[in-house]
Amino acid sequence: MDDQFEELVDDLLPWLLEESMPAVRHLALRDLLGRAADDPEVCLAREAATRADPIAAILAAQDPEGWWVKPGAGYGPKYASTVWTLVFLDQLGADGTDPRLRTGCEYLLDHTQTTSGGFGAIASGEARPAPSTAIHCLNGNLLRALIGFGWLHDARVLRSIDWQAAAITGEGAIQFYRSSRPGPGFRCGANDGRPCAWGATKAVLALARIPSDQRAPLVQRAIEASVMFLLSRDPARADYPMGYGNTKPNGSWFRLGFPSGYVTDVLQVLEALCEAGAAGDPRLGPAIEWLLAQRDDRGRWANRYAYVGKMIVDIDVPGRPSKWVTLRACRVLRAVAVARGQSPSTAPS
Repeated sequence: MDDQFEELVDDLLPWLLEESMPAVRHLALRDLLGRAADDPEVCLAREAATRADPIAAILAAQDPEGWWVKPGAGYGPKYASTVWTLVFLDQLGADGTDPRLRTGCEYLLDHTQTTSGGFGAIASGEARPAPSTAIHCLNGNLLRALIGFGWLHDARVLRSIDWQAAAITGEGAIQFYRSSRPGPGFRCGANDGRPCAWGATKAVLALARIPSDQRAPLVQRAIEASVMFLLSRDPARADYPMGYGNTKPNGSWFRLGFPSGYVTDVLQVLEALCEAGAAGDPRLGPAIEWLLAQRDDRGRWANRYAYVGKMIVDIDVPGRPSKWVTLRACRVLRAVAVARGQSPSTAPS
């Protein structure tokens, strides 16, 4: 199937580029056709996406102060509060220059970042979370969103980057806590102290979003260590370290979905590895074959983890063909095709 990846993506492009879902169209133009952010079609699609649901409904639910559902650190309730809403808005391709999003990001930085630089998770209350609550999956999700929204050079975001990289490698004055991060290398209190591949995937997606020529040596070392960990197992099997006596991977690994919260699926591991520059690694082969086997008879992917009834607005119908999951898969296939020497897709819009 290697020589057919480009053709497969091209066949799906007309469906993904339909104007009926401008948010998908916006990202397909940008990520699959390689259009620049200031390309007229991209700008029109991004503007249309802002006016349409789900982005419009999510932004309409925001409090003028910047939070969603209730003020404070914003981790709960899942998955409609400030933390998750900003993560999902980034995945939807929301316009980071929108004043409402700027207000939301500022509120997040003022209320969710710990004194260590990492983002922390607390269930309730308006106080800042303690450094012991900062975890890889949350920090990676939020850091990726903030970078995507244009905050890379904000001093607070740079502190989060430093925390993320140091928490991976163990370098510097980073502190570890038995309850949350017992040590470097993605060890997680929620995984019985063992390395957590869900956290690793989110961390890679965040750090790899930093342009390669702007990565500090520590960040590059953290990315390399993360890629090594994710490729230490076959992503198609997802038998990463499991705590508490578990012998089988969590079933969520094999339920492709959108959007992505703290749960990770096989496709997101592929996304992370591709963004980190490993798209051409032959060890991705079984996972790519697994991904292709998940298509329906029209070559589309279904949403089997849709967070229905949990978000501010539902995005997909569970089990039905999903433009969002298909877009995710096409990004990976395009990256792999390019890494293996094929030309990027140039199909007309």
